[in-house]
Amino acid sequence: MENGKCKTISRSDTDIYINRFLYFPFSIFHFPFSIKYMPTTSIVSGVLLILIGIIGYVFGSADGHASPTALIPAAFGLLLVIFGALAKSKENLRKHLMHAAVLIGFLGFLATASSILKIPSLLAGTAERPAAVAAQFAMALICFVFVILCVNSFIAARRNG
Repeated sequence: MENGKCKTISRSDTDIYINRFLYFPFSIFHFPFSIKYMPTTSIVSGVLLILIGIIGYVFGSADGHASPTALIPAAFGLLLVIFGALAKSKENLRKHLMHAAVLIGFLGFLATASSILKIPSLLAGTAERPAAVAAQFAMALICFVFVILCVNSFIAARRNG
């Protein structure tokens, strides 16, 4: 209050409040990414997930416990690579394809987020399936970082018009 009157909030004040409280969680990952670089990020994240799936399956085969579920990260990774490659080649569909890719990344994170709770048992050596826990945690981490980078890119694109 100024002189007994309520202060009107200007547009710039509102932007400051929104930036401070709404976007703050994403500011820790503040990289100069724009939407035009995100297809490459999608492809790299997808390749990493494919490698996790293949390595997990190979290690399972070496132990005699090969399971097709070890290839789940590879399936998510393949989708990210496809969306990233399409977004690179089809400029007019880039925003839609990247939103689809971030949805895949978010679902991948949600599917594997419970592995974070299994890390203490993995470090203690008491995990029931240590390779599976490690692969799930790696997938959760890659998907989480990918989603944060995408959201940060979307926010930057919205700010820049």
